[in-house]
Amino acid sequence: MFLDYRSRFLFQICAVLLWLLSAPSQAGLFDKNPFADTAGPLEVEKAFVFSYQQEGNKLQLLWTIPDDYYLYRDRIEVKGFKTTRLQKRVNAPAEQKDDPLFGKVWVYHNFAEVILDLSSVTETVVDDRLQVTYQGCWEGGICYPPVTKEVVVSGITAVSASLSVTDDKESDISVVPNNQTVSEQDQFAQMLGQGSIVVTLGAFFLAGLALSFTPCVFPMIPILSSIIAGQGKSVTARKGLALSLVYVLAVSVTYTIAGIIAGLFGENVQALFQNAWIIGFFSLIFVLLALAMFGFYELQLPAGLQARLSDVSNRQKGGTMLGVAIMGFLSALIVGPCMAAPLAGALLYIGQTGDPVLGGAALFALSIGMGVPLLIVGASAGKFLPHAGAWMNRIKEFFGVLLLLMAIWMLDRIIPVTVTMWLAAVVLLLASVYMGALNRLDSHSSPGNRISKGVGIIVLLYSISLMAGALGGNQSFLYPLKGFGVAANEMSKLSFEIVKTPEELEKQLQVAQAQQTPVMLDFYADWCVSCIELEVYTFADQRSRQALERFKLIKVDVTANDEAAKRLNKQYSLIGPPALIFYNATGDLLNHKTLIGVVDPTDFVNHISEI
Repeated sequence: MFLDYRSRFLFQICAVLLWLLSAPSQAGLFDKNPFADTAGPLEVEKAFVFSYQQEGNKLQLLWTIPDDYYLYRDRIEVKGFKTTRLQKRVNAPAEQKDDPLFGKVWVYHNFAEVILDLSSVTETVVDDRLQVTYQGCWEGGICYPPVTKEVVVSGITAVSASLSVTDDKESDISVVPNNQTVSEQDQFAQMLGQGSIVVTLGAFFLAGLALSFTPCVFPMIPILSSIIAGQGKSVTARKGLALSLVYVLAVSVTYTIAGIIAGLFGENVQALFQNAWIIGFFSLIFVLLALAMFGFYELQLPAGLQARLSDVSNRQKGGTMLGVAIMGFLSALIVGPCMAAPLAGALLYIGQTGDPVLGGAALFALSIGMGVPLLIVGASAGKFLPHAGAWMNRIKEFFGVLLLLMAIWMLDRIIPVTVTMWLAAVVLLLASVYMGALNRLDSHSSPGNRISKGVGIIVLLYSISLMAGALGGNQSFLYPLKGFGVAANEMSKLSFEIVKTPEELEKQLQVAQAQQTPVMLDFYADWCVSCIELEVYTFADQRSRQALERFKLIKVDVTANDEAAKRLNKQYSLIGPPALIFYNATGDLLNHKTLIGVVDPTDFVNHISEI
């Protein structure tokens, strides 16, 4: 790109020199400005007459262009945002031109317009000075160097993500140049605004299917499996499918309603449920269910309530379905509160258009796709689980262990990791002993006992490694012994500056801008499972760490979900973590580089290589 620009600049100089040399000297060439001749190229100020006007938070950039001149659409850049940020940019329709230097480009003839929606980066009304750079050419063979104008804006107020829309009714979503890169969540938002409804909902369904195996959704599988296994002898394939369908529908409806609220009001309902009391209560439910699986007692409704339900419908079926629906509702709000690009795209669309119908339909299709593995598990569990005998008890005990681990996994959000490592180690140690890890086998032992002992030994070894890691001050379930080997340096964490308020963030950004250093903001919360996955999967990769060496790394901690955290989310039009925001070395926010969710290390390195 640098060579292309340099060649173009040399071409411009040569063209001007040739024009000067070919002009007749007797015409008094050096006695007047050659550009004043209407037959030749105009001065750049007359060739591209720039003006602007502000109305509220909307800034309109205008160019009047005479005949035989054109302005490059993709050379129009706006920089210098300090107290304001760009909510959205809408470009007027452009024409395609076959440029001798750049090939096919988009240009404006006669008139050009760019509309910017701005917002204050704080809760106060602010003023700002922006730099608008543009470049154009004369059809006669002259291309002008880039021109930069200063634009003063005043009275810019803070605007939530749900209000970041333009008055252009012809464009529900940000209009961007055809060859301009947009973020993945913006692509999903544009899909809702421009594509066929059937195709769009199908795409969101497939996206949900892909998300079903992420850490924010996958834990729902053992929850549902435990509920089905708890039915004991009465479970059938039909009943297992019915239970899973009720569970999935409860999750989907909850996801859709919570998403619509988030899109319209910018309030992450799921984040509200990530407090110690609710997490502790939900973990207690898991423990109670686990004890029932072990046969300590049998969970059932009180006799009086059972009698009332029997007058309306079958007591056992009604009670079971209601319990599954409640569990699905709680799971959607508590288990998986993390963001992903399709989810963020749907919320962005709802926020920009105020249309909860299509956005809600997309969220419902997304959540149904996420629930497909749950339906398969439900139907298959009812078909393949043994219906009687000791095997059924062993299956229930297996799911009892899973429920205990789920309870610990939930508590990991509100108590120190070292404590949860010890709790998990104790549960796994007891499970390994129960599986026969310490029993002696004789020649008459059955294959099942041998397999059970082998698995028990593996579980025992992992339990011991968790204990050793906890004693060594380690805080990783995936790499519990990483501090005991040579690989410890390779697995060392990246060094982040941690901020929790917009004021702290602004100071760090000013430091980075003064040092001419690009910045990566990592929006993080302790209760966000995908945030942890991003650390142990993407950031732990050697290629990612090398690529991030030139960046200033700032971790924006929104765990508390307090007013400061909400202001930080609003500042970048986010609903919740995980999200990665990027600034270049000159301090410009790169909206199109925003990443939502977990990204593959290779894709991540390629994504930030041009920043």
